[in-house]
Amino acid sequence: MAKNLLIVESPAKAKTINKYLGKDFLVLASYGHVRDLPGKDGAVNVDDNFAMRYEVQEKNQKYVDAITKAAKDASAIYLASDPDREGEAIAWHIGEILAEKGLLKDKALHRVVFTEITPKAIAHAVEHPRAIAGNLVDAYQARRALDHLVGFNLSPILWRKIKNGLSAGRVQSPALRLICEREDEIEAFISREHWSFTAQLQDKGQAFSARCVKLDGTRFEQFTITDGKTAEAALARLKAAAGSALKVAEVNRKERKRRPSPPFITSTLQQEAARKLGFTTKKTMQVAQKLYEGVNVGEEGTVGLISYMRTDSTSLSGEALGQLREVIAQEFGKHNLPAEANVYKSKSKNAQEAHEAIRPTFAGRTPARIGKYLSDDERRLYELIWKRAVACQMIPATLNTVSVELAAGPQHGFRATGTTVVDPGFLLVYEEGKDQKDSEDDEANAQLPPLAEGQSVTLNDILGEQHFTKPPPRYTEASLVKTLEEYGIGRPSTYSSIIQTLIYKAYALLESRAFRPTDVGRLVNRFLTSHFEHYVDYDFTAKLEDELDSVSRGEEPWTVLMDKFWKEFKATLDEKTDEVNRSEGTGQRELGTDPVSGKPVSVRMGKYGAFAQIGSKDDEDKPKFASLRPEQSIFTLQLPEALKLFELPKELGELEGKPVMVAIGQFGPYVKHGDTFASIPKEIDPYQIELDKAVELIHGRREYLANRFIKTFEGTDIQILNGRFGPYITDGAFNAKIPKDREPASLTQDECEALLAEGKPVRKFGRAAKKATKKAAVKKAPAVKKAPAKKAAKKTAKKKTATKKAAKKTTKKTVKKATKKAAKKTVNA
Repeated sequence: MAKNLLIVESPAKAKTINKYLGKDFLVLASYGHVRDLPGKDGAVNVDDNFAMRYEVQEKNQKYVDAITKAAKDASAIYLASDPDREGEAIAWHIGEILAEKGLLKDKALHRVVFTEITPKAIAHAVEHPRAIAGNLVDAYQARRALDHLVGFNLSPILWRKIKNGLSAGRVQSPALRLICEREDEIEAFISREHWSFTAQLQDKGQAFSARCVKLDGTRFEQFTITDGKTAEAALARLKAAAGSALKVAEVNRKERKRRPSPPFITSTLQQEAARKLGFTTKKTMQVAQKLYEGVNVGEEGTVGLISYMRTDSTSLSGEALGQLREVIAQEFGKHNLPAEANVYKSKSKNAQEAHEAIRPTFAGRTPARIGKYLSDDERRLYELIWKRAVACQMIPATLNTVSVELAAGPQHGFRATGTTVVDPGFLLVYEEGKDQKDSEDDEANAQLPPLAEGQSVTLNDILGEQHFTKPPPRYTEASLVKTLEEYGIGRPSTYSSIIQTLIYKAYALLESRAFRPTDVGRLVNRFLTSHFEHYVDYDFTAKLEDELDSVSRGEEPWTVLMDKFWKEFKATLDEKTDEVNRSEGTGQRELGTDPVSGKPVSVRMGKYGAFAQIGSKDDEDKPKFASLRPEQSIFTLQLPEALKLFELPKELGELEGKPVMVAIGQFGPYVKHGDTFASIPKEIDPYQIELDKAVELIHGRREYLANRFIKTFEGTDIQILNGRFGPYITDGAFNAKIPKDREPASLTQDECEALLAEGKPVRKFGRAAKKATKKAAVKKAPAVKKAPAKKAAKKTAKKKTATKKAAKKTTKKTVKKATKKAAKKTVNA
């Protein structure tokens, strides 16, 4: 048994580090967080100084067991979780678990941190351990308590007022607000017409263009001309005044320096990977994690290729700076090396504890040298990180900007601009991307011929172009992360999970890489901003992050922060829980009057989605309902569109003497003939479908159902069916896989029953779900004699594992026995 136990978060990291430390160390992984607050009331006791009741997560229990077992025989324990607040919390949790089990008596407990996984960094960390940082743990506890109290108390209100399954979050909800407010701006936007004029010029064989900046003696601006008739007259005046040439009135040249961007921090890496590589924030962090934990690069073996990827710091170590400067001198020449290293200060007001920026662990590992050892995604992200780190230590680019004023007579003027690169400097390696490029970017980068004042330049033509202003763009992942960072909302390490939550909860959809809020997302946002505005306010959220930072620096006790927050939050909760009306959460809108019935037409969100309604519950006749189509929104639907929804269900014609109907149900549009239902594919409009196509779908469904049944057993619910992923067994309550070595049709009833005993419950919804649950409960529940509560609990705990193993053995034996029995019957027959 090794003398020392070192605990990290991931198994990949454990494997890499194990090679560096040798036989005196056993390296185990905790697989992330080992404990968390249970998702129920009382996990944070607000009446007992915010005492928090943590529990070991079920998925991590076996890893905790392995750690505690190894800790019994270890003489020293090193907690080497990640070098951030979450990592500090994991180390603290593990230390608490070991202390509760009495495993730290007469044993040294060390906290070690490293920002890169290299032999030198690991050795240095182990030789220079420290104690667990109590202030960082306090900040983590405050953050976790805040998130739990906000989510646990706000989410149930959303369930009651809007629909089940919704959630609110301290950082998630302000992020949703950003997306929804941008959508409001887009919908409220009114496009305006405007015109521009461009002169097409040529000098010494080089063509270039210039835009109109003066018309009729006054400055020409965006909305100077807003209609075609006025534009046509202005164009005629420009052409008449210019003739065949424009005269160079003024030439301005200006040399400027452009500094390189700082090395990557988490948020800027996510932004650039989204812009340049098309990566989601989640994918960026997953690939970066792999590069950080270690990749086999040939003779060197497995080594971490980048420093820790969750950081707010733009600083670089002296060793890293030395490596980067050496690579620049070798690869790009000494003239591209500044006299002293470039230093960058963090712009984030929420900058984390002193970490390094994201950089290659050894700058000499160029992308060209190690690219062959990496997957395509790993290679592309590593190259991005390497280039940014190298470029940040190069000289600025020297640019020469030229602006030329050209006259078309005394009353009209044009301007041409261009930029030439005098010395590329860092641009040899890297240029930062942009979320949006416009015509001004292209104009500024244009190449102009040498021009002198007083010179005439040949005019080929003057073009007038009509434009319409565009609404602000929807947020992309890159621009959303950038905005969250600018507001000081959340942490770089949380941005990926925030975005995933918004998508998972169906609050927003990613369309063409941009976020579009769903109706549910907009309702949640509207509800929260109306009744809990203070808690989704950008400044409040950022201020709370600042206070958490002060806790991490030991400037404020975390319980004082919590007490201040909770008193105000609880008062708002008590007030709003009873005050808010259920109808507010539905987003109901009156659209107008139905011309046929004269009844009001409205739209709102219901339990199963958005729907339109004709009439009201107070009418003598029942109201009519129609589900909205996927692309429609309760916020923008108009009366004509709503009335069209009520055209379904309708009869298309007859087949075999029975009507063929088209309708829209809970799971989408379908056609119906007798007892046969066939879904209508997305590419077919249910309002335009004709009888021939509907009949084709019905015949296709019949054929599918006819081929679906492989075998049934009389007097039972057991069936062997063909499914999407191949044949399987079902009894309506459970589904079971068929052994690969068996022909589905050859299975007997006994064999099917045995396989179903180990099967998975069928996923159903509504009433069908309740029936299936009852059936499953009856089938699975064994007869249990009543026993005293304490004894029953002990027996359950002891026998839980044994029961699982026994069930598996029983199933195998039953299948084997049933197979033999079937074979015997066949022989006897």
